Amino acid sequence: MSEEKTSWHPGEIVPASGIYECDCGAGHHWSTDVKGHRFPPLPSGCTGGSWSLKTDAHPGA
Repeated sequence: MSEEKTSWHPGEIVPASGIYECDCGAGHHWSTDVKGHRFPPLPSGCTGGSWSLKTDAHPGA
């Protein structure tokens, strides 16, 4: 059984438009509007290592 990927590192391709949150737990957000762009660096001073989708921009699409 394959598992669906749930987090992405800075520089990876954004799989779906939406609002992503870093995994440090401090609530840093990054909004991206276009699928296919690259994830930005994490915020300055952030101790996290990846981005996770929190709000899908096109649910059900």
